[in-house]
Amino acid sequence: MGSRGANVLLSRANRIRQKLQSALEASVLEIEDVSYQHAGHAGVQGDANETHFNIKIVSSKFEGQTLVKRHRMVYELLGDELKSGLHAISIAAKTPQESGSANV
Repeated sequence: MGSRGANVLLSRANRIRQKLQSALEASVLEIEDVSYQHAGHAGVQGDANETHFNIKIVSSKFEGQTLVKRHRMVYELLGDELKSGLHAISIAAKTPQESGSANV
């Protein structure tokens, strides 16, 4: 199986992890699937499987960026996911200094 076939089999959480880690070189990246909390939500079709995530990311790429710009960076990286069923993400985006993990 080629890498394209393997990518299709990855869960949304794993695809999110790969995209964010690759682009932002995160020192901390926590992805929590909270879709079960949104089953039956007006914007969710069918079961709420991998539709809502909490994301905590620490990256030096956020240095000098406003909170809005940091969120835009994440949303741009996840554009394909948002078009294909990802309904909502909650983002905590910090620099290593802000998170206290400068030595990680």
